[in-house]
Amino acid sequence: MRGINCRGLRLKLVAGLTIALLTPALTVVAAHAQTATTTTLTAGTLSGCSQALTVNVTAGGNAVSSGTVTIEDEFNGSSSQIQLASVALSSGTASPTVSLAEGSHSLTAVFDGTTADQVSTSSPVAVSVNSQCEFMVGVSNFTPATTPANTLTPGQTGTAIVSVIPSQEFVSSLTAPATVTLSCSGLPDNASCNFTPENVEILSTTTTALTSTMTIQTQAASTASASPAHQRRNGPSPIAWAFLLPGALGLGGLAWGTRRRRGVRGTASRWLSRLSLLMLVGLVTLLGTTACNPRYDYLNHSPSPNAATPAGTYNVTVTGVYNNGVSATTHSANFVLTVN
Repeated sequence: MRGINCRGLRLKLVAGLTIALLTPALTVVAAHAQTATTTTLTAGTLSGCSQALTVNVTAGGNAVSSGTVTIEDEFNGSSSQIQLASVALSSGTASPTVSLAEGSHSLTAVFDGTTADQVSTSSPVAVSVNSQCEFMVGVSNFTPATTPANTLTPGQTGTAIVSVIPSQEFVSSLTAPATVTLSCSGLPDNASCNFTPENVEILSTTTTALTSTMTIQTQAASTASASPAHQRRNGPSPIAWAFLLPGALGLGGLAWGTRRRRGVRGTASRWLSRLSLLMLVGLVTLLGTTACNPRYDYLNHSPSPNAATPAGTYNVTVTGVYNNGVSATTHSANFVLTVN
C-alpha cells in the first residue's frame, strides 16, 4: 500500500482502488458588530450650586434601553476630566443633577456602551456659576476597568479617586482651614466603603483638587460553615462538674446532718429544712449545667455561612460635608455600581 500526502488531501492506493479523504471544512463565525450611538446633553435651570441635566442616547434613531451615562466636567479650563455623576439609562434618557463650584464648567455626557451599543460622547455644554459655591465632589478612575463601568463580582474590591474641588472665591474667603469629611451611601448589603484619607483639608493657599482614595469591598458567599477544631463531647465540661459536685455534696451533707429536734414539730421542721436544701442543690446543679449550653451550641451548631453581596444595580452617593461650626455645607457626586 502506498500513500501520497497533499495539503488538505490524502490519497491511498489499496488493491488498485483510489480513496480520497478530505479534511473537514473550516467554519468562520463573524463577530457581532456594535451599533453606533448618539448622545446629547441638555442643561436645565441652574439653581445655586445645582445644575439639572438631561441626557438622551439613541442607536439607529431608537432609544437605547440600557447602559450607563457618565457626566464629566472640565473645571475652569482644566485639561483633566472630573466625573460628577454616573446614572443608569431608562428608555434612553437620564436626568442627573450635579453640584458645581463657582467658576466656569464644560460638561459632557459619555455613554459607556454595552455589548450591543458603541460608546459615544455628547458635545460639551458650557455652564457658568457666579454664586459662591464652596466646592464640588467628583469620582473618577474606577478600577478595575469593566464594561459596563463600575462593575464588581461578590468578593471583589474596587477603588476610585474622589476629588474635592474648591472654588477660588471660597478659598480666598478662608481664615482657617476647612475640613471636608467624606462618606458614601447607597451600597448593597454586605458591602462597605472607606476613604484614605477620610478628611481632606482646604487651605487658603489651595489651588488644585484635593483627592482621596475610595475603596469598595464586596463579600463573597462562604463555601462551608465554620466548624470548631475539636468536638470531643456533647455534655457539660468536666471543669463545670469540678466546681459543682463539691458544693452539691456539701449542701447535701448539711441537709442530712441538721441537728435533730424532739417532737413532731421538730421532725417536720427538720424534713422541711432538708427539702429546702435539696431543692437548692438541684437549682445550683441545673444552673451550672445550663451554663454550659453556649459552649455546647458552639460545638454542635457552627455559625451559618456568610451571604454574598446581592447582585443588582445600585445608585451610590459620595458626600462631602464641611461644617464651619455654625452650619454644614454638603455637596455630593453619585455613580452606578453593578454587582454581577
